[in-house]
Amino acid sequence: MARRTQVCRNCRRFTTEQACPVCKSTNLSTSWKGLVVIVSIESEVAKMLKVNEPGRYALYVG
Repeated sequence: MARRTQVCRNCRRFTTEQACPVCKSTNLSTSWKGLVVIVSIESEVAKMLKVNEPGRYALYVG
């Protein structure tokens, strides 16, 4: 069975797990818009989104 990709409503990180790997929240959603990939947490985009770890993040989570 394929795992469904979900987005954490707290930190907006994409995951296929049942809990967010970053903040450990189980408050996940399949409704999201926009995708940004953070490679460097030193980037202006990472700072603007308040991201502390590299990864895939949604811009909006419903």
